[in-house]
Amino acid sequence: MPTKMKAVVKPSPAPGLELATVDVPTLRPDEVLVKVKAASICGSDVHIWNWDAWARSRVTPPVTVGHEFCGEVVEVGAQVSGVKAGDFVSAESHVYCGYCYQCRTELRHICGNLKILGVDMNGGFAEFVAVPARCVWKNDPAMPIEVASVLEPLGNAVFATLCEPISGQSAAVFGCGPQGLFAIGVAKAAGASPVIGVETVEYRREMALKMGADAVFDPSAPDLVQKVVNRTRESNGVDVVLEMSGHPVAIKQAFQTLRKGGRFTAFGIPSDPITLDLANDVIFKGARVIGINGRQVFQTWYQMAGLIASGALDVRPVITHKFPLTEFAAGFDAMRSRDKKCGKVVLLP
Repeated sequence: MPTKMKAVVKPSPAPGLELATVDVPTLRPDEVLVKVKAASICGSDVHIWNWDAWARSRVTPPVTVGHEFCGEVVEVGAQVSGVKAGDFVSAESHVYCGYCYQCRTELRHICGNLKILGVDMNGGFAEFVAVPARCVWKNDPAMPIEVASVLEPLGNAVFATLCEPISGQSAAVFGCGPQGLFAIGVAKAAGASPVIGVETVEYRREMALKMGADAVFDPSAPDLVQKVVNRTRESNGVDVVLEMSGHPVAIKQAFQTLRKGGRFTAFGIPSDPITLDLANDVIFKGARVIGINGRQVFQTWYQMAGLIASGALDVRPVITHKFPLTEFAAGFDAMRSRDKKCGKVVLLP
C-alpha cells in the first residue's frame, strides 16, 4: 500500500484547485479505504473552484474535493462489518451522525450534524478516500464505473421525482442540466406521461429527448406556459413539476404550469432570495411544495438500484466527458463553459 497519492485539493481560500501529492488516508476504526476508480464533477465542486459566496461560507481549506465517486474497498477499519476488501462501492456523501432527532426519525439525509464528503471532510478526487462504513453502498460488480460514479447525484433526481407517486401523471422538468436530465429518465422509467422538459440550451434540449422526454421547450418562448399546459390532459396543467434549475424565471413559470392540487418539487437552488406569489401559486392552488436535499438514506439507493437493474433507466447518455484525474482542469473547463455543451464529467484516477 502506498503512503502518498495524487489528489485534487482546494489548497487555500482563493479561486481554483490544484493537483497535489498528499498522504494516503489513515483509517479510523469505523471507516473503509476505497481505491477510487471513477469520480464525477458536481455543480457544487464548480462553486468550490469559483470560490463564490457559498463556498467561502462553507469550505475550510485545505481539503480534497469531490463527493461523487466509486471504487474498490482495499482496507477496512477494526470496527467495520458488512463491508470487505474487494467490494465495489459508491458512497453516500451525506455523513450523518446517527444520534440527532433527524437521524432517529428516518431523516438522516438532513442530519442536524451533517458533514459532506469533499466539502467538510476530504473527498474522492483522489487515488484513495476514507469513507465511514455506514455511508458505503455496495454495487453490482458488473456495473460500469462511470455509472457507479454518478449514483450519488442520480439519487437526488430519484428522490426528487419519486418522493410521491408519479406513475400515470404528467411531469414537467424545469432545467435540463444533469440533475434535470436524470429526473426525466427517472420519471419515464416510473411511468409518468407526458414528461416535458424546459431548457434554454439547445444541446441539453436534445439530451432531454435522448433521456425520454416527450416534448422539450425553450423557456424564452413568450407562450411557454401555455405550450406546457396544452400538453397535459384536458389542458388542466402539470400534475408534477420538478424544478431543477433554481432560476427565478423558471420557478415562476413552473408554478404557473402546475395544476390545482399538483405537486411542486423544489431542488434547484436560487443564487439569491426570490419573490413568490404565495397566494395564487400555492395557497389558492392547493399546491404541495416539497423541498429536496440529497437522498433518503438508504431508501433512495434501493429504488435507484432497482431502476437500473430493471433496464428501465439508462443514465449513460448524460455522461458526456471523461478525463484522467491529472487533467481535472479540462473537466472543470467543460463544466464552466458558457455554451453548456456538457452533461456529467467523469474523472479517472
